Amino acid sequence: MNHFISMKDFSKNEILEILKRANYLDSTPERNLCRENIVSTLFFEPSTRTRLSFVTAAYKLGAPVHGFDSPSGTSLQKGESLRDTIKMAESYCDTIVIRHPKDGSARFAADISKVPVINGGDGANEHPSQTLLDLYTIQKEQESLENIKIAFLGDLKYGRTVHSLTKALSLFNAEFYFIAAPEIQIPDYLLEELREKGIKYQLLDNFQEIVKKVDVLYVTRVQKERFQDFSVYEKVKNNYILKAENLRNAKDNLIVMHPLPRVNEIALDVDDTKFAKYFQQAANGVPVREAIISLALEKFPFSREEKVQEEILKNSKSLCQNNNCISNSEETDNKIVHHHGRDFCYYCRREIKDVNR
Repeated sequence: MNHFISMKDFSKNEILEILKRANYLDSTPERNLCRENIVSTLFFEPSTRTRLSFVTAAYKLGAPVHGFDSPSGTSLQKGESLRDTIKMAESYCDTIVIRHPKDGSARFAADISKVPVINGGDGANEHPSQTLLDLYTIQKEQESLENIKIAFLGDLKYGRTVHSLTKALSLFNAEFYFIAAPEIQIPDYLLEELREKGIKYQLLDNFQEIVKKVDVLYVTRVQKERFQDFSVYEKVKNNYILKAENLRNAKDNLIVMHPLPRVNEIALDVDDTKFAKYFQQAANGVPVREAIISLALEKFPFSREEKVQEEILKNSKSLCQNNNCISNSEETDNKIVHHHGRDFCYYCRREIKDVNR
């Protein structure tokens, strides 16, 4: 099955094939391509763009949609597990789009589902469909994904869009600038991945000089809902606010992106500059998610490259030290990935340290 769970699951050529298919569907509507299929959207967290664009994409492909946009009206309120929700939903549809607050929830769902699972965002972990539309936007605006210089600004610790896009652009020899307060800087495990690949990056606390150097400035909001300590949120929430005057010396080809929604991290006067691409970025979600749905349902040929098989071990209990990991709240197989002498959680991919198996 063609699951869409993590950007790490796709090679460079596979990513380019998905973007090529999105471009085709953008210019050549396929109104009846999925008319015999049903798409189920299971959104355990609030969403505007992701859910609406997936629904729009399904309708444009001819597929009916059912599901929910809040757990409040479902059997979750009666204590139903995620496992049982997935097993129930698979009986009623041909593919599942899931958004869930727990890291690794989408991979867990894919493991137990009989139909393809598409990750619409799992906790602070990943958001592959957002990353694919981000790549589509960069490719359209910059004409290539190769050797891009990109700066990420804002909440880089909890920003799953940042995590997924970093993984993807590392395949295209990008150069990264991570600009954030120390409390919400990019996680160490992602920096370790960049170091292993020999990818250049810098950690910074100021963005003014960077706009002269980069091709993409990717801004994110500080995600209040992710903070366990509200005092930390209050400390960092207004650290960075991008205004039009900050872009006076920007590279001519700079594009400003944002996964949205924004709060106050991009001033309204930026909207009127030639650099602002975030609303077009959101619009690009429709053809990209058309491509994802159609490929998940195997409506087009999609040659997956053979990948090195991971060494996966099962345990009697969860060893993951990430408190938000699905393995710490759901009955899973507690899988551990052994890679180059180190252990990682199979579900959320955080490294497991100093724990005896």
